[in-house]
Amino acid sequence: MKVTKLALLFGLTAAVPTLSHAGTLEDVMKEGVLKCGVSTGIPGFSAADSNGEWKGLDVDFCKSVASAVLGDASKVKYFPLTAKERFTALQSGEIDVLARATTWTATRDASLGLNFAGVNYYDGQGFLVSKSIGVNSAKELDGATFCIQAGTTTELNLTDYFKANGMEYKAVTYDTSGQTIDGFKKGRCDAVTSDRSQLAGLRIKLDDPKSAILLPETISKEPLGPVVRQGDDAWFNVIRWTMFATIEAEELGVSSSNVDEMLKSSINPGIKRLLGSTGKTGEDLGLKNDWAYQIVKQVGNYAESYDLNVGKDSPIQIERSLNKLWNQGGIMYPMPIR
Repeated sequence: MKVTKLALLFGLTAAVPTLSHAGTLEDVMKEGVLKCGVSTGIPGFSAADSNGEWKGLDVDFCKSVASAVLGDASKVKYFPLTAKERFTALQSGEIDVLARATTWTATRDASLGLNFAGVNYYDGQGFLVSKSIGVNSAKELDGATFCIQAGTTTELNLTDYFKANGMEYKAVTYDTSGQTIDGFKKGRCDAVTSDRSQLAGLRIKLDDPKSAILLPETISKEPLGPVVRQGDDAWFNVIRWTMFATIEAEELGVSSSNVDEMLKSSINPGIKRLLGSTGKTGEDLGLKNDWAYQIVKQVGNYAESYDLNVGKDSPIQIERSLNKLWNQGGIMYPMPIR
């Protein structure tokens, strides 16, 4: 066991294991439930509604894993975690997978005993400001006070940007994104900076969402994706290929509304392999051969999840942009299931 400098940087006080427990897939199957780490409330990604039901793009990913592994999207126990808590919870085995709008970086990948399974949302850091202050560019924020969530990559990105542009700022840090937007509402800061998708979700929490604007600058790359412990390749493969299956389903035109018809009638070899009527991908992953069918049937493909949670059918209305498929002008590219 060891504690790294990076662990301390991100507020992690627990020891970082040098060896990981393998066998997570078997444990999840035995327990009959997936323990999924999510946020304390990021609209569009993971947030509990008024009935206590968890919804969002990351929540759908948790459901997809449960569908693939257990055959039931409802077999998920959600663990709401702050940014400072999330890595410790995964390292300690409290959760099986972290699906919490988490940025893939070299230091996190190499120093925390964790592996990122891929990217399910391409994002970048931006700025949310009140229209009343009359600012139209981040370059006009010299001397501003920012509300920032602790334990994230946000402050380092902000420091780099302001230093590069010869500007200064002050920071007020909070433990959760909800506290951050509350601080903004109460006038404790001039601006909020975070991933642009998170800012779009937080803006709808304002009394008047139209009173605030997202500035045009994007100052960083924030590739967000699911995370697992190192040293458990079988589980890593399940998480990675669950993500790819949702994207591949969209690419092949397979959705929750037509998956049964496709299973019975499609002559497309790619669709047959995806849905498990041919090949042995499920067996190779340690799953049933209908693992991807269950994902699409119970949760949907990537486009369905995107549109419902953050896209055109959601209150947030974020354009897909980079998150479009590779053959539609974006960079979402599933590895082939064959």
